[in-house]
Amino acid sequence: MKKQDNDLAQSQLKSNDSGLNNEGSAVDRRSFLRTMGIAIPAISIFSASCSTSKNMSAAGQGQAKPAIVPGFEKEAASAMTHKDWVAVSDRRIKVGIIGEGASNFGSSFGFQNHPNVEIVAVSDLIPERRDNLAKRVGCSKTYDSLEKLLEDDSIEAVWIATDAPSHAKHAMMALKKGKHVGVAVPAIFGSVEEAYDLFDTVKKSGKVYMMFETSMYHEPLWAMRQIYRAGGFGEIIYSENSYYHYTGEKITPSYGEWRKGLPPIWYPTHATAYYVGVTNGHFTDVSCLGVKSIIEHSKPQNNRYKNPFRTHLAQFTTDKGGVNTTCISFDSYGPGREGGTVRGQQGAYYDKYTGTMKEFPNIVRPSLPPGMEAGSHGGSHGRLTNEFITSILENRKPLVDVAMALNMSVPGTIAHQSALKNGERMKVPFFKL
Repeated sequence: MKKQDNDLAQSQLKSNDSGLNNEGSAVDRRSFLRTMGIAIPAISIFSASCSTSKNMSAAGQGQAKPAIVPGFEKEAASAMTHKDWVAVSDRRIKVGIIGEGASNFGSSFGFQNHPNVEIVAVSDLIPERRDNLAKRVGCSKTYDSLEKLLEDDSIEAVWIATDAPSHAKHAMMALKKGKHVGVAVPAIFGSVEEAYDLFDTVKKSGKVYMMFETSMYHEPLWAMRQIYRAGGFGEIIYSENSYYHYTGEKITPSYGEWRKGLPPIWYPTHATAYYVGVTNGHFTDVSCLGVKSIIEHSKPQNNRYKNPFRTHLAQFTTDKGGVNTTCISFDSYGPGREGGTVRGQQGAYYDKYTGTMKEFPNIVRPSLPPGMEAGSHGGSHGRLTNEFITSILENRKPLVDVAMALNMSVPGTIAHQSALKNGERMKVPFFKL
């Protein structure tokens, strides 16, 4: 059986489908793909943002100053930030950091300030950025490639802040070298076949894999998650979430110009987290419409993805039979936003909780080690790092494990395929550990 090119991208970015069925039993990826008609071989309002990945081309070497990316506002540390933190171990995890980016993204998550971390080495293909990363995290050992860093047997865990199209590939390379992996969003990029491969690789590795979805530690999402787990919403009947990040013609520099013409809903996790992260659930099917953009790089003849859309509006069915609306827009004016709301059988959350719950759970976000900042994206950076390191020390699943990461990322790939077919309703595979 010959592999067909998918409508979602050029040949190097084929998108295939795989996963589990709605009852939670495994579905062979080939069977799922055949049902899709694809052949294969034997509320928080923030300035919207996304991880600025390293530009590995020579063209980026002249940039000395980091680009200004919305969403990098820092939450000031306070006494409450550190009040209840308790060390779970005195061991220090030996960490390597891969990728600094145009906005100092690799060094902005505070690994260098965590008492259970020793940064062994850093890497970036651009010498200037590599040196800057080493200076910012206080590390003397550098490697000029990810491959060389992964050969360092002293490194136990890596933080991968590279270009989005490479996240799954780089994560799998690190896992196969026996490293724990923390990685920027999204988990995959336009290929659910790649998602299936990542899922299998994580399971076989026995290592911690965590996607650093910043929305998980936004105050509203954290509160929604705790209230949901305590029964304050009942089942979610309706949820809506959005990611608004106006870029226009000027986009942040990126390796291979991966941001140029990017299908917005391929970068969905800042929105989908507001259902998947709240409930630990998933989406089962989707109908999505795309809005054609007047921006030049978003015209299909001008980008690597042959993508005409810069705004997507998706309607998902959830695993509990509810409905979710997700809007992601990169070409509409207005305030940036990474946020969402939920309406349930017994309660709702619009800036605050309204409902039947009388005794509330603790909705205060986790504390951090003294000397470690909460950081950017609504105070999420430091907390994500602390969760990753703590999960390694405690040998447990992290907050955003591979299943949750894929259940946030994969729906965007299927939604874009639906948009290319004028809103045809399509099945969304899901993943479960």
